[in-house]
Amino acid sequence: MGVAGSVVPPGPRWHRARQVARLAAIGTGATAAAVAATGGVLLGQARQARRTIPMAQAPPPRCDGVYAAKIPGPPLTMVILGDSSAASYGVARRRETLGSLLATGLSRRLHRAVRVHRFAVVGALSAGLRPQVEAALECTPDVAVILVGGNDITNRTPYSVAVRHLVDAVRTLRAAGCEVVVGTCPDLGAIRPIQPPLRWLARRWSRQLATAQTVAVVEAGGWTVSLGDLLGPRFAAEPTRMFAWDRFHPSAEGYAMAAAALLPTVLSALGSGERRPTLAPGEGVRSLPQAAHEAARNAGTEVSGTQVRGRDHGPAGRWAQLRRRAFFGVGPVPQPGTAADSPQLEGLA
Repeated sequence: MGVAGSVVPPGPRWHRARQVARLAAIGTGATAAAVAATGGVLLGQARQARRTIPMAQAPPPRCDGVYAAKIPGPPLTMVILGDSSAASYGVARRRETLGSLLATGLSRRLHRAVRVHRFAVVGALSAGLRPQVEAALECTPDVAVILVGGNDITNRTPYSVAVRHLVDAVRTLRAAGCEVVVGTCPDLGAIRPIQPPLRWLARRWSRQLATAQTVAVVEAGGWTVSLGDLLGPRFAAEPTRMFAWDRFHPSAEGYAMAAAALLPTVLSALGSGERRPTLAPGEGVRSLPQAAHEAARNAGTEVSGTQVRGRDHGPAGRWAQLRRRAFFGVGPVPQPGTAADSPQLEGLA
């Protein structure tokens, strides 16, 4: 006869349950150890990358001024905003800067003088765009070129925060009648001092931010150009040539490639771009999220808002036009100072 409160001898089920619990505990401990080990590796790699990549020293050369000033008529005003890539850190001469290359290309294509004001700051995050925009608006700009995002990745700024600051900047500029072209976050996985597995994470984070930037900027009325791994296979194949002495920022040749990617879109934003009558493979109309995803994986891809049957939005969201620059990774690199004379910087739209 059983007695209330007596303990039933453990049976096979109890043995199996205890085994499962013991294995789960072992597995949890192993997972925690693996996570801790991986975290330790990543922290170590991050410290090593910081030691390897020198801190910013002398400021980059200024690109401010009027280009092709002898051309009659009022000059077009362009402002350059963002971080060290926008400021062209890594080059030694004014003519090698992104602003100078773009202004030279614009003046030759438009047969118009171009006035440039650079407000980009080395080390800036997306949160630092607001004072740059406020200063830029005093110049009554016609077009703004923004490169930002790399420092948000290295500082692990939440995507939502970084994108919100960028969108605020685009909307403010657009409300003032200024066209906006954004070079989205570069692929930090292309930076040689960053080793796997941190390199793989950096690539993933960079593409995620670039995708989010594309969607938000186009929704806000701007244009985007994916800079990817600054830009394409050339940087992977010739890192000593395409990167500056610090192995982190582009060299003069690297900035010439970036300018070649951005110029056709700047021209299109200003209503002066030449549109090909037929689209190349991989181009065309997509939903904005799909276009942003594709652009983040293909350097030199332009994304802009468009309409389908008179409507801005479809079942999957806003419609977007995706165009690619087929010349990336092919042919000679445009030389600094003469890049605007090359077919690349003359613009392929």
